Amino acid sequence: MIGRARDRRRPGRSERPGFVWFAAQDWWYHNQAHSDFQLMREMARHRPVLVVNSLGLRLPTPGTTSHAGRRIVRKLRSMAKLVRRPVPDLPGFHVMTPVMLPLYGDTAGARFNAWLVRQQVRLVARLVGVGRAPHVGVTIPTGWPVARSMRRSSLIFNRSDLHSAFPGADGAWVSGLEDALLRHSDRVLYVSHELMKLDVDVVGARGAFLDHGVDLTHFSPDGGVHPELADVPAPVLGFFGGLDDYVVDVELLRRTAAENPDVSVVLVGDATCDMAPLTALPNVRWLGYRPYAEIPSLGRGFDVALMPWLDNEWIRFANPVKLKEYLALGLHVVSTSYPEVEAYRDRITVAADRERFPELARQALEARRDGAALRASVTDCSWSERAADLARLADGTAD
Repeated sequence: MIGRARDRRRPGRSERPGFVWFAAQDWWYHNQAHSDFQLMREMARHRPVLVVNSLGLRLPTPGTTSHAGRRIVRKLRSMAKLVRRPVPDLPGFHVMTPVMLPLYGDTAGARFNAWLVRQQVRLVARLVGVGRAPHVGVTIPTGWPVARSMRRSSLIFNRSDLHSAFPGADGAWVSGLEDALLRHSDRVLYVSHELMKLDVDVVGARGAFLDHGVDLTHFSPDGGVHPELADVPAPVLGFFGGLDDYVVDVELLRRTAAENPDVSVVLVGDATCDMAPLTALPNVRWLGYRPYAEIPSLGRGFDVALMPWLDNEWIRFANPVKLKEYLALGLHVVSTSYPEVEAYRDRITVAADRERFPELARQALEARRDGAALRASVTDCSWSERAADLARLADGTAD
C-alpha cells in the first residue's frame, strides 16, 4: 500500500504494540466522553497509549467561524500543555498537543506542518514507551498526512463521522484525505451502519462495526444530584454535551422551551452557537461547560433527556455517544430522527416529524419509561469490551 511503513515482525504477547491515536477532539476542552478518549483510556490499562489532540480541519476565521478568537486561544492553551499524563491511575495514558501551524489544504505550508507534527509525535512516542511500531489510529482526517509515513504495525481509520461534511471546512480536500485513509488503512472502524454502507465498495472486508460503549460506573443513576440544580423547578428536560452550531437544532430547543413554559429546560455544555434566543426564556437554564466528572450528577437532575439534532449530512452519518449515557442514567430520551437511532425505537421516543418534538417531550414527562429497564438495555456496552474488540481487530492486522 502507498505510504506505508510497517514493521512486519509479529509481536509476542509481551511485545504487543502500543497505540498512537489521532483524535478528533481535544482532551483539554472537549467532552472527555468522546469515543477516542474512552477507547484509549481503556486500552491504556493494558498497553501504552499516546493520544494526539485534534489537528483540526480548518483555521477559525472571524466572520466565517463562530467564536473564532476563543477557538484559537483555547488551542494555543492546549499546545502550551505539551505532553501530560492526565489520569493519575493510568500511567500508560499520555495526551499531547503538538505545536502546529494553522495551515490546511494541499499546499507546501501544510505539508511542512504535517512534517513538523510528525517529528514531534515520533519523538514523544519513543519517550513514553509506545514502541517502535505502534498501531496508529486516525479519527481526524488531517491526521493522514502525518501518519502516512510513520513506522507502524497497522493503520486504523476510525471513521466516526463524515468529516468532509463539516461546515466551513474545505469539503473536497477533506474528502480526499478520507478517501486516502479508506484505501490505505488496514482496518476501517464504523459506528454508523449508514456510513459503512456508503464505503463498502472501497473498504470491503477491512470494514468493521465497532459500536460506542458507555462508562457504566460513571453514568450510574445511583448518587446525588448536582447542587446547581437544587433550585431548578421540576419537571426538567435536559441536555448535556457540546452545543455546536452544526449539530444541535437551537431553534427546536427554543420552541420546546417556549411551548412548555411550565417545564424547566437545563442545558449543560460549551456552545459555539448563539445562545441568546434560549437564555432569554425564563424557563431555560444554561450552565455552560462542566467537567466530565460532574456530568452524571447533572444528568440525574433531568426527568427526560433531549437529543434535538439538525437534519443534515453530518447527523445522517453520526452515532452520538450521549444516547447510551442517557440510558445508563435510566433517562427517557426524546430524539429527532437519524439513521443510527432506529435500533433504539423500542426504548426511546423518536420524533419522525420534528415539528412534534416539543409535544413528544411533554408526553415523555407525563409517561416516563422504566429507568431500571433503560439502564439494563446498555449493561453489555462497556468501554472495556469495546477496547478489547479494538485490540483484537488491530492485533489481527499485524499477523
